[in-house]
Amino acid sequence: MHTGRVVRAERLTPNMHRVVLGGEGLSRFAAGEYTDHYVKLMFPRPGVDYPSPLDLAHVRATMPREAWPVTRTYTVREWDPQARELTLDFVLHGDTGLAAQWAVHARPGDELQFGGPGGAYAPDPKAAWHLLAGDESALPAIAAALPHIPSGADFAAFVEIGDPADRQDIPGITWLDRGTGPIGSVLVPAVLSHPFPADADPDSVHAFVHGEASFVKDLRRYLRIDRNLPRTRMSVSGYWRLGHDEDGWQASKRDWNAQIEAEQEPAFS
Repeated sequence: MHTGRVVRAERLTPNMHRVVLGGEGLSRFAAGEYTDHYVKLMFPRPGVDYPSPLDLAHVRATMPREAWPVTRTYTVREWDPQARELTLDFVLHGDTGLAAQWAVHARPGDELQFGGPGGAYAPDPKAAWHLLAGDESALPAIAAALPHIPSGADFAAFVEIGDPADRQDIPGITWLDRGTGPIGSVLVPAVLSHPFPADADPDSVHAFVHGEASFVKDLRRYLRIDRNLPRTRMSVSGYWRLGHDEDGWQASKRDWNAQIEAEQEPAFS
């Protein structure tokens, strides 16, 4: 567990808010091995007293589940070990969302406890072609990954957004505006129609596809079955699922993944 103190916060675009955490509570934090590092933000339940410092294992062993802190998962946009500053970007959904509303109202000096980092992906420096695709929730990880793609390697990076005003000045990203269409309605066709490297050795391709679970499932099928990519050459995961908060999605995600494996793996068994 770590404790970050808000150093600064700013609205990046109409629907993306950035918070930078710092302070001595990050003295044991380290990131950089992966570009999809994530942290588990802890929001205390109103009226519940927790041990200080927060010991999540102790809380879960001694308190009823409804008293546990609410957990929300966010990708590390940037970690500066010299300045000891952790940058997190929050997608906004109007006036809803526990973590997003915390971010909007965060002021310098506010504290936030979190666990991590986790992570498992970084662009393979030996890959000849990289595919990165996602919605707004995957933008921090995609933006963090692009500088790690070696010079000379080919890549395609697609990010679907619901508002053209949410485009950022990030070289290499192809922005896709879905407007009022369903999430993934523009992204999936764009990926499917993009030229795949001719006669590419599957082991020379590295793919990162994250975001809403439904379109992630469609693109996984495309990569795994149509393009015959080994699972080891793909980082594919549903960050969230339409109609579910994080608690509900995490509770069902294991079964969802097992269903996808059963549907999309038989041809390779």
